Amino acid sequence: MKKKSLSVEAITIVILALMMIFVVPGLISRYQLNLLGRFLGLAIAALGIDLIWGYTGLLSLGNGIFFALGGYAISMYLKLQLPPGQLPEFMTLYGVDHLPWFWRPFYSFPFTLLAIVLIPAISAAIIGYLVFRNRIKGVYFSILTQAATIVFFNFFNGQQKLFNGTNGLTDFKTILGNDINSSQTQWIFYTLTILLLVASYLLCRFLTTGRFGDLLVAIRDDESRVRFSGYNPTGFKVVVFAVSAILAGIGGAMFTVQTGLVSPKSMDIAFSIEMVIWVAVGGRATLYGAILGALVVNFARSFLSAQFPDIWLFFQGAMFLIVVTVLPGGIVGLFKSFLPQKLTTFSNLEK
Repeated sequence: MKKKSLSVEAITIVILALMMIFVVPGLISRYQLNLLGRFLGLAIAALGIDLIWGYTGLLSLGNGIFFALGGYAISMYLKLQLPPGQLPEFMTLYGVDHLPWFWRPFYSFPFTLLAIVLIPAISAAIIGYLVFRNRIKGVYFSILTQAATIVFFNFFNGQQKLFNGTNGLTDFKTILGNDINSSQTQWIFYTLTILLLVASYLLCRFLTTGRFGDLLVAIRDDESRVRFSGYNPTGFKVVVFAVSAILAGIGGAMFTVQTGLVSPKSMDIAFSIEMVIWVAVGGRATLYGAILGALVVNFARSFLSAQFPDIWLFFQGAMFLIVVTVLPGGIVGLFKSFLPQKLTTFSNLEK
């Protein structure tokens, strides 16, 4: 019965992905397609939040760090698409006369792809190990991730000569010899974002099923009992935190190439809290709820900020309060409550 369910899920994912790639672009404008591509990039980051918060019970308020690190990695490569000997324009403006040593590897596209994954993963693994080995969890873990966000934000915000400070990196021209702003290139980014989202979902699905997934849920529900059973939760939590950071980095990179900008603003506390709101609205510990929440909240924000520019933040706050107080299961939980009893029972048996 479980194998049959997985087969149906796989077929559904393939059909949805094909429709998103080949049908949707013909139904909406280029601007709307670009907007959808950005939000799908955010959905990749939301999956990481659901993995670490929904399944492992660790509320990270610092995943914006890893999102921005992925964005900066791809941006540094894009800013180096210049004639030999030239420097990015902002460095010239601030009087820099030679390229900093850590920028040089980003001339290589393969290195950049590795950096998008490895820099967030290594950063998260170091932070996670230092935190988890001391058995810090709950609200203290959330506070520490917030503190890390402040440190990274202030560092990047204050480095005008290295990262253009608060203005961030922007004005990208080409990628692999192609105009980055052309319709064809942006469609490729959109398609790649969908494929990466599918791959990220499948990875999270794999990690949350079987024995590893059971251990994550056990850590979330009763970590002391997991230790008593002979398992050391530290390694599992470090791995999950690192995977969550990788997904945030990939999402940040895809968001950046479709917006044409990365800045320290992605590292501020508010953005990391927004990620949590996406998952809460969609439905914790469901994975597809994280994707749904990211799309719903961001499309709502796009619409409301245009219609009500002065008060749209109140709508976002109200949405979160309603979910927390009335719909703790999010949109997915609300949908499940309307399912016929037989389907609900069948879903529970599969778990």
